[in-house]
Amino acid sequence: MPSALPDGDPAPSDGRLPQASLGSLEHHPFGIYLHVPFCSVRCGYCDFNTYTLTELGVDGASVATFADAALRELSLARTVLGEAPTVDTVFVGGGTPTMLAAVDLARMLDGIRAGFGLAPDAEVTTEANPDSVTPEGLEVLAAAGFTRVSLGMQSAVPHVLRTLERTHDPANVERAVRAARAAGLQVSLDLIYGTPGESLDDWRTSLDAVTSLAPDHVSAYALVVEEGTKLAAQVRRGQVPAPQDDDEAAKYEIADEHLTSAGYGWYEVSNWALRDEARCRHNEGYWADGNWWGIGPGAHSHVGGVRWWNVKHPNAYAARVGEGLSPAHGRETLTDEQRHDERVLLGVRLVDGLPIDDLHDDGRVAVAGLIAEGLVDPTAALRRQRVVLTRQGRLLTDTVVRRLLGLR
Repeated sequence: MPSALPDGDPAPSDGRLPQASLGSLEHHPFGIYLHVPFCSVRCGYCDFNTYTLTELGVDGASVATFADAALRELSLARTVLGEAPTVDTVFVGGGTPTMLAAVDLARMLDGIRAGFGLAPDAEVTTEANPDSVTPEGLEVLAAAGFTRVSLGMQSAVPHVLRTLERTHDPANVERAVRAARAAGLQVSLDLIYGTPGESLDDWRTSLDAVTSLAPDHVSAYALVVEEGTKLAAQVRRGQVPAPQDDDEAAKYEIADEHLTSAGYGWYEVSNWALRDEARCRHNEGYWADGNWWGIGPGAHSHVGGVRWWNVKHPNAYAARVGEGLSPAHGRETLTDEQRHDERVLLGVRLVDGLPIDDLHDDGRVAVAGLIAEGLVDPTAALRRQRVVLTRQGRLLTDTVVRRLLGLR
């Protein structure tokens, strides 16, 4: 089942935000995230807010009506934000966004363009499964202004895909990449490592398959067993082994070596780009305390230190926006200390690192010990006054963060 929403304060039914938070819109890039909650099947490891069509029934939300509901929330966002900021990045995620018709994805982007305006160099991405795109649909997206497609490859090895309950044919990845390129779109490929039964050779096979396709961008994430998922139940019953930390660490090192040798540079712990311009600017906005509005059921938003999240179920979401109400379920105003902690947590994951001056006193003191343990780059710390992780530090990011926050 999808993970639970966080606790928080009640959100106003008209979606209004404190005036002080709106002032930050002039000083930061602004992004829009569109959450499309539909999937053809639910993968056993997934706890995202997604639903198969049979789970939703016939009332409220559907693939056919989702774009209309999203456009209603976009209209609300335009009203709440007043002097609407130009949109620098758009990311359509899910779920499987390409379960919607390409013309509906284009229609939502047109709604953003009409209500907010798109920056001339706007980055516009949609996620997709390799078997959920067609050459014709990708051409429609490119003509509408999409610039990137992020394909959920996960693995090139059939038995690993079966364990993950991914249903696509590995051969469809190459077809999808070729079709995206032919349409003029940049391509990102997503991988998962640490699946039960995945050998080191299996992982190398997937990396070889990725680099042979030369995508612009690669993401590689360690498998996490999330409570409430089918995979968690299988692990608990002993049907499959739990992922092992040492195995995942070895696979991360293999991935970094393989991708680096193929010309990719890491810019965030789990992300590599073939060139700086191919980085995912939308995600960089999240990591740099940017502003964004999340559209769709369960989507999260952040503007000027105020964070809020929408009702989870697509039917409840459709009902709220259909009545002209904000779909926000709850929100919180972050304290200065919370924002500091998040700046450390996210900033240290980036290749540019974190300014040492951003740390509290106990965090600054910790830097010397982290250098001595080989977790922080000494040159970056001494010459640039920034905390930049070594490869070993990337493997122990949580440990580094705790030390920089003065925790043990």
